[in-house]
Amino acid sequence: MKLSEVKEILYNLEELSFSLPDGTLVPEHFHVTEVGKVHKQFIDCGGTLRTENLISFQLWSANDYNHRLHPEKLIKIIEIAERHLHLEDFEVEVEYQGETIGKYSMSFNGAGFNLVSKQTDCLAKEACGIPDRKRALETEPINACTPGSGCC
Repeated sequence: MKLSEVKEILYNLEELSFSLPDGTLVPEHFHVTEVGKVHKQFIDCGGTLRTENLISFQLWSANDYNHRLHPEKLIKIIEIAERHLHLEDFEVEVEYQGETIGKYSMSFNGAGFNLVSKQTDCLAKEACGIPDRKRALETEPINACTPGSGCC
């Protein structure tokens, strides 16, 4: 979800909530402790130079049970970050502390934001000899690994 989409949703919300991928709600007394601009440059395993640009929100829950972040406050925090960090309309990634810091994409369910698990991936499958899963499934015989087929 891009920053512009997040802001548009926030303008129409009365309460702010985030749910984890398992459906558990982030405690309602959470804070957004950072809004950041992330620029990542890296070389993939095939030797290709790549860049990634994101907006990062860091959610934090403490034992400050008397405060709740409201949508209009988060909009103000985002606007300050836009002015000072010159944010562009990039995808938003959310960091949240479980057993370790997790990084999530976002979606919206009509009432609150959902944190969506992110996965690692090989960006140079062709250079590593890893077949494209979709193409492999299309060319694989339908009964390739059924009992008695000899492949398992």
